[in-house]
Amino acid sequence: METTNDSTGGDFILVGFSEHPELELILLLFVLTFYSVTLVGNVAIISLSILDTRLHTPMYFFLRNLSVPDLCFTTSTVPQMLVNMWGGSKKISYAGCMVQYWVALALGSTECVLLAVMAVDHYVAVCWPLRYATIMHPKLCHLLAASSWSSGFANSFLQSSMAMVLPHCGNQHVDHFFCELLIIVKLSCVDTGPTESKMLIAWLIILCIPVSIILTSYVCIARAVVKMHSAEGRKKAFGTFASHLMVVSLFFGTIMFLYLQPKGNYSQDQSKALSVLYMILAPTLNPLIYTLRNKDVKKAVKKLVGKEQE
Repeated sequence: METTNDSTGGDFILVGFSEHPELELILLLFVLTFYSVTLVGNVAIISLSILDTRLHTPMYFFLRNLSVPDLCFTTSTVPQMLVNMWGGSKKISYAGCMVQYWVALALGSTECVLLAVMAVDHYVAVCWPLRYATIMHPKLCHLLAASSWSSGFANSFLQSSMAMVLPHCGNQHVDHFFCELLIIVKLSCVDTGPTESKMLIAWLIILCIPVSIILTSYVCIARAVVKMHSAEGRKKAFGTFASHLMVVSLFFGTIMFLYLQPKGNYSQDQSKALSVLYMILAPTLNPLIYTLRNKDVKKAVKKLVGKEQE
């Protein structure tokens, strides 16, 4: 059989969960439910943080910046996933696949850095409350947000550029529910070892540096909370700390397990299941965890609803 270089065209086949058809309907309902909650929750956070002046603070500025990639990240993959599970065709065009892994990687990388920035913001708020407004100046906040977005898109551009030049030679079956970059690379008919090594280095940088910043910030926060004299203050601070840590652990834990584990332990079914967690569950939890018990958000909702009823 003659093999051709299809790196510039041809449809890909997203295998998804077709090997387990009995699970597809259950998974379809699960994904549709959480995606709907993700849309509502993140759109609400973005809207409230813009419309209500009481939420014009660094915390909500960064939360708004986190909601945007969460919203776009899931939207770049989930609709295609739902279409594939609902319909018979599981095709995606080469251009669509390229855009999907480029956007997903850019937004996922951006979120990694944003979570680190939010941990630093939390650290300053807890450990330097009297100097918080001075330190977290609007110019610094905008600079940190811009750095997060630029580093995320730079990482995506770097890794996607390495993948785009590889020939596929007719191998178009993607054993996943979206165009995951590493799987696309492995479809190539040439030696991908050097490319995968370069991507691993990029992943180590975009994951390990933010995780180190987050852990350092949270250790300092924990020490500051323990020294608080007020039991009520400690309880409130630890509640916020624990909820933030849960979000970070879910997001980074699944990604690091997927991309940094030894090849001998790799299972594609396991990869798909974990991908559902960090691509669908984490963006759903972010707006809930960060705002569920927040009085300012509750007041903003009541104010907005009150205006609509008048």
